[in-house]
Amino acid sequence: MIPGAEYYAQRLARMIQCETVSVKGSYDDAEFARLRGVMEELFPLVHQRMERHIFSQDCWVYELKGRDASRSILLMSHHDVASAEGTWEHDPFAAELVDGRLWGRGTVDTKTPLFAEFSALEELLGSGWDPPCNVFLASSHNEELGGDGIPTALAHFKERGLTFEVVLDEGGAIIDPPLSGMTCEKCAMVAVHEKGRYKLNCAASAASAHTGLSAAVTASPIERMAGFLQEAASGKLFIRRLNPQVRAMFRHLAPHCKFPMNAVLGNLWLTAPLLQKVMPKLNPQAGAMLGTVCSFSKIEGDDKGCTATVSFKAVDGDDMARDLDALRAAANKYGVDITIDPASEYHGPADMGQPAFTYTMERIRAVFPDYPPVPFILPAGTDARWLTDICPCVLRFAPIRLSSRQLGSVHSENENIDLDAIVDAVTFYIDFLRNYP
Repeated sequence: MIPGAEYYAQRLARMIQCETVSVKGSYDDAEFARLRGVMEELFPLVHQRMERHIFSQDCWVYELKGRDASRSILLMSHHDVASAEGTWEHDPFAAELVDGRLWGRGTVDTKTPLFAEFSALEELLGSGWDPPCNVFLASSHNEELGGDGIPTALAHFKERGLTFEVVLDEGGAIIDPPLSGMTCEKCAMVAVHEKGRYKLNCAASAASAHTGLSAAVTASPIERMAGFLQEAASGKLFIRRLNPQVRAMFRHLAPHCKFPMNAVLGNLWLTAPLLQKVMPKLNPQAGAMLGTVCSFSKIEGDDKGCTATVSFKAVDGDDMARDLDALRAAANKYGVDITIDPASEYHGPADMGQPAFTYTMERIRAVFPDYPPVPFILPAGTDARWLTDICPCVLRFAPIRLSSRQLGSVHSENENIDLDAIVDAVTFYIDFLRNYP
């Protein structure tokens, strides 16, 4: 066991024991208040030296002034957790240390990264560290619900005219390689983008049938909706290409692949058309990286009318606009009306040309030399997406090393993390902050 691992784990355990479970439609502050008290006890220097703001019910933003007050960076995580149903080997909120691991809800998602951020700042402040720029640390209480914590903090940032050179949140981690046959044991996956999420409400009624419909399509609302959904699901309506984030992922993977995959990924100028054809056949997740995908739910109706909900996930903003036009044209052909839900959203990708991106990748290589950093597109949503308006380099990477089973425990049973992985996470944030230019 690495020296200090049990010390860190016992401190983190106190955070895990706070049952800060997000509950849709209600908020009980008791366990969140308990966690605030634990944080003040564990990290006294952070609470003495950094100014704390609280937004919504319990979204924390800590602020440390740096030598250059015109520059700022932001570390993020969230302290709410998903509920802990199912059968667990260890009580999800007992935070037991067993077999070199800390067990409990939040050990992966995401109290370990949060603990590591606070620990790094506490230790740096204790060493007399003088930050070169303003350092912010934010943690939401309702990320699991897609809540208002970080959006409320964002409004505060905008009122102050704050911008950030880099935002570093959860989303990626150190996990098994995404391709088989690679020469590295794991990859440090850094999400540089999240797919846009649109909810489309579709409706076909008897009145919406018109003479422009194809003769092959029955005028029944149900059959017209079925025809439209089948065409939309085929994927033929949407743009397919290797966008810059996918190309960057392949370039970073290529040196760690064996022949012939290293040649295929290292020569995209030649192999891109082949990859576009092959990726959807490899698995649905690989195919989804090529562009917009849609799925359907809540399909119901009768001979008077039919409705369906379409989940529309897009990679590129410009492609998304053209894909929506193509979808509307198909809907019109079948006499289906489409409206976009107001909650739909799209946020731009990180600029991989920014110095902060280069710096982050360098520090990952320095702290985790055996795990190459690889950019990728995150299909899920994080709080970080809200910050793209005020930061050109929003990255999603939690420096925690996970087995495939540990990764699969997120929002499932038996969530746990290796004790030495906790130490490595603290080490990364110390290095990231201490060496920030």
